[in-house]
Amino acid sequence: MAKQKTKRGAAKRLKLKKSGVIMRRKAGKSHLLSSKSRKRKRRLRKPTRVSKSDRKRTKSLIY
Repeated sequence: MAKQKTKRGAAKRLKLKKSGVIMRRKAGKSHLLSSKSRKRKRRLRKPTRVSKSDRKRTKSLIY
C-alpha cells in the first residue's frame, strides 16, 4: 500500500507540538479590523488548540 501524502494546505495552517497537541490560528484576523476592539484583536493573535471533535480528522491530514 502506498504511503499517505500530507495535505500541504493543512500542514501550513496546523502545527503539531511534541506533546501531541495540534495548534491552529484563530479565525477573523485578516480584514475588517477597524470595527473590532483592541482586546478582541489581541486575543485573536494567539494560537489555540484544535477542538477534541476535530482532532482525529486534522491528524489524518498532517500525517
